[in-house]
Amino acid sequence: MRKAGLFCAGLLALAAQASPEDQVSVHDPVMAKERNTYYLYSTGPGITFYSSTDMLNWHQEGRVFPGEPTWAKRAAPTFNGHIWAPDIQRHNGRWLLYYSVSGFGKNTSGIGVTINATLDPKSPAYRWEDQGMVVQSVPGRDMWNAIDPNVVEDDKGQGWMSFGSFWGGIKLVKLDDSWTKIAEPQEWHTIARRERAAFTPDEQAAPAEIEGPFIFKKNGYYYLFVSWGLCCQGPKSTYHVVVGRAQDVRGPYLDRRGRDMAQGGGSLVVKGDKDWKALGHNSAYTFDGKDYLVLHAYETADHYKQKLKIMDIRWDKDGWPTVDPKDLDRYVSQEYVIDEIK
Repeated sequence: MRKAGLFCAGLLALAAQASPEDQVSVHDPVMAKERNTYYLYSTGPGITFYSSTDMLNWHQEGRVFPGEPTWAKRAAPTFNGHIWAPDIQRHNGRWLLYYSVSGFGKNTSGIGVTINATLDPKSPAYRWEDQGMVVQSVPGRDMWNAIDPNVVEDDKGQGWMSFGSFWGGIKLVKLDDSWTKIAEPQEWHTIARRERAAFTPDEQAAPAEIEGPFIFKKNGYYYLFVSWGLCCQGPKSTYHVVVGRAQDVRGPYLDRRGRDMAQGGGSLVVKGDKDWKALGHNSAYTFDGKDYLVLHAYETADHYKQKLKIMDIRWDKDGWPTVDPKDLDRYVSQEYVIDEIK
């Protein structure tokens, strides 16, 4: 508890010297740590990424892709260059960065992956090598959306990719040993979804507002976080984070009340308030023995601009993740571009 108090005190001290325009503006943030440096990746043209040694002061490093992936327009003809919802994983001595291409409100989508030996852009070994598309969704064929990937390794060392947005919910598919392709024979599961009204046209995304899966292993459970509601709507945004857990990566994922997430279950983790809207599209990590929830939130006082938020995860007596909403105000990032404050 004393460490947590010192951490919060440091955040408050930083808040006193940071201004809103200094904060890191990201959507769908994910993180990794290599040696003593944290790396942050987010939705945007080419996938914007940052580095930090303390998770507070972030240096903008550039973009993963100088242009767009060569296959993007084949999978998503209306793709506009914004690469969505990355996920970063370490496997077999290399880094794998998963990403999505799509058109807003459509399931003409694909998930790709690019690999690198290191995350350090100053290293001579630094070079992203795109491996192409892992999975694609096609309107009229698929009632799911191939965006928002997250990869998890189960207790047997098997890789699984969860993904999905609206339509038929969150899917889980087994990966091959390289984690760059779907394993054969294919194994698919629906692990979370929300009710979709009868007679809803297949090409229509909503209702069934669910996306952004992230599976986090802890104390013998797989915790499935997803975002419910609508992002990107300014003051009308309803995004919030819910969770369920399972002892098998394939599910069933049950919430606190025992409801299956594949049948609409989910227990609230965090939601917005008058100061912060659209909390969601989270990731979760253990760094140096401490657990964190990483997500974006829209700040009401700054015209609903998206901001990076990192919150301590605490576990209740029944083993469920909780966060303190006050951490939304305590955590204030500071962004630097080319070693100069913006």
